[in-house]
Amino acid sequence: MPEQLLEQLNCMANYVRNPHNPPPPGLEARRLAIYRRLFIGNIESLLAASFPVIHRTLPRADWQRLVHDFYANHRSQTPLFTQLAGEFATYLEQCPDLHDFPAWLPELAQHEWSESALLLSDAVEPSHNPHGDLIDGVPVVSGLAWVQAYEWPVCDIGPNYQPTEKPAAPTLVLLQRRAGRVTFSRLAPMAYALLVSLIENRRSGREHLVALADAAGVTVRELMPAGVSALEGFKVQGIVLGTRWG
Repeated sequence: MPEQLLEQLNCMANYVRNPHNPPPPGLEARRLAIYRRLFIGNIESLLAASFPVIHRTLPRADWQRLVHDFYANHRSQTPLFTQLAGEFATYLEQCPDLHDFPAWLPELAQHEWSESALLLSDAVEPSHNPHGDLIDGVPVVSGLAWVQAYEWPVCDIGPNYQPTEKPAAPTLVLLQRRAGRVTFSRLAPMAYALLVSLIENRRSGREHLVALADAAGVTVRELMPAGVSALEGFKVQGIVLGTRWG
């Protein structure tokens, strides 16, 4: 590509991304404005579809300011439109200039992005014995079941509820994809701790419950009935697939 043409294209791209940059010479301002509206409009539509709660909750001027700043200043690591939501969530997490926006915004974006990320995930379920003993065997968690913890009540935030202070307890969430659909459910602290342990550690169900009892400061005898019930419930829901072979 001739160097002059490359310079013109880069100049136009920089201007379309951020009109504070100098426009390319020889092009009408009206035409450049059309290009900019086209590009920024597409980005805004994609983000509004990926973050419907944020889009409905923020004042329109704040939403547009956020999208315009993302478009102008964030350098995406992927050209794929399907991954744009993840880039926006990363931008909100890393952006140092969000003082005028609610403190819960990055976590809510992460929560909303997780739905599309899990829906598009190409995770393959690990090999497992669907009839294995969940207590003596090593339980296997589905790759399509994710657990997350948030400081803000991301499941409740919306146009009619916008907290200004973090609650005392975190919001613990399970995301699960089944039959091409992602569902959210809240987790009790024990269920969350058990699932995190199942995901992060390869050990028998009994060993998981012993560790959980120790962390909670109770005896294994006290915890075992509820722990066994939780493991069996995870199996019924397809969160736990079975046990490892051997």
